[in-house]
Amino acid sequence: MSPFVKCYLFAYNFLQASAWTISLLSILSSFLSNKTIDGAYASAGYLISVMQTAALLEVLHGAIGIVPSGFLSPLMQWSGRTHFILAIVGQIREVQDSPWLSITLAAWSFGEMIRYPHYAFTCLGRCPYWLTYLRYTGFIMIYPTGLVGELLIMYKALPYVKERNLYANFFSVFPFSYYSFLWAVLLVYPFLWLKLYLQLFKQRKSKLGKPQKHQSKRM
Repeated sequence: MSPFVKCYLFAYNFLQASAWTISLLSILSSFLSNKTIDGAYASAGYLISVMQTAALLEVLHGAIGIVPSGFLSPLMQWSGRTHFILAIVGQIREVQDSPWLSITLAAWSFGEMIRYPHYAFTCLGRCPYWLTYLRYTGFIMIYPTGLVGELLIMYKALPYVKERNLYANFFSVFPFSYYSFLWAVLLVYPFLWLKLYLQLFKQRKSKLGKPQKHQSKRM
């Protein structure tokens, strides 16, 4: 990897890490000020939407081969979250004050403020073990929490999608409505998520097993 690419990837991941940290601090500040968990989207929704949309770059990184992830897995993650935050939450005010949305956005922020620093330091070849451990351990609780929140918000949005015939013009060229599409997403999403979740467990075994192997060789 060239020095330019390393600097670019470090800068990108550092920016994402900073933005997600600010998002989490905004959510916590809103909670402490208002004594309620309903205000996460109002306090951090715009920044989260921008940074999640910008994560399309990660799909391109994999597609052109400057990172080893490939493009399919990042594409699945990006499209699922971006659809959720822009097409559903951003368009249906009735779900924006849901406690489950606040929990979801907090889980996203927690996960990303671990993931992106890990990527940034890995680019430099100087990632401390404790950060690697957090990266491949924190997801065990954080990711399912986010999934449950996403599914509940999508389910809550269904009546409003049907009532308003949301995205009717776009879906007029298809033999189904956005309401039907969202139901299909609800049914398929957990299975796609599970595939990615199990992949992380495989990576966890690989990444966290190395120090133990090195230690056993030295003994």
